[in-house]
Amino acid sequence: MTRPSLNDLAAFVAVANHRSFRRAADVMGVSRSALSHAIIALEAKLGVRLFNRTTRSVSPTQAGARLLARLDPVLQDLDQALDTLSEERGAPSGPLRINANKSGARLLLADVVPRFLDLYPDVELDLVSEGRLVDIVEQGFDAGVRLLEAVPRDMVAVKFGGEVRFITVAAPSYLAARATPKAPDDLQAHRCIRQRLPSGKRYRWEFAKRGAEVAIDAPGTLTLDDNDLLVQAAVAGRGVAYVPEPFAKPFLESGELVTVLDDWCPPTPGLALYYPSSRHLPSPLRAFIDLLKQLERGAMTPPFR
Repeated sequence: MTRPSLNDLAAFVAVANHRSFRRAADVMGVSRSALSHAIIALEAKLGVRLFNRTTRSVSPTQAGARLLARLDPVLQDLDQALDTLSEERGAPSGPLRINANKSGARLLLADVVPRFLDLYPDVELDLVSEGRLVDIVEQGFDAGVRLLEAVPRDMVAVKFGGEVRFITVAAPSYLAARATPKAPDDLQAHRCIRQRLPSGKRYRWEFAKRGAEVAIDAPGTLTLDDNDLLVQAAVAGRGVAYVPEPFAKPFLESGELVTVLDDWCPPTPGLALYYPSSRHLPSPLRAFIDLLKQLERGAMTPPFR
């Protein structure tokens, strides 16, 4: 039997963990066809089928599952050993993949990312802001960024950026012909600009006041999937929007938007960078977290500039 290369085995582990040639190829930075041919060649070398393949899914065979159970910790140990060498050299290097929502990506790009790349030019930072909640381990990310309340319980969370407040806003021209809402239920008589989440569900507007919590499925004929577009539509007088305050701030300052239901919109804990507690922390991620904490202690640049 021809001994497989380390690249062959890393390709196998990537496909087995992601259960997808496409996702594994994206993580490894190769084409799907190249990865598929590498796996076929590996199976030929080993003389055993490693994956069950259909047009819609891929999963390890019994032999593949046994190989994965033995290889996964070995490759993690290898990564840790190479990472230790990087630390001894004094400068983190290699890839760092972070999945973030758009708000988190904008905040990181305002200050953390530029400083990080200046300090560690040998790190290749891949910041993905697709907005969709994903399993960062399954998708091959080192860390994720979400609202603290959305971080999975088995993850380590590092808060940053301060509290976040979601507010309801509308153009003065829109409100001029309508009664200003005083309570969330009053929105039933208004046109609301609704938001479609990446999951496909419509976002329910959440309000709280003196211990009372209300969540409504806002009525309206316009649904958008981006906070900037929601604000743009509100400025154009298309109705009431519910957005993170920083997205609306420039238009509140210019008078193009005003807030409504202000006393029903308390701040929330804000954003957090999170990562698996059970895995070795690669040196690029550790350096990123250290810088994030350092900037937090020194009052980070205000978000969403």
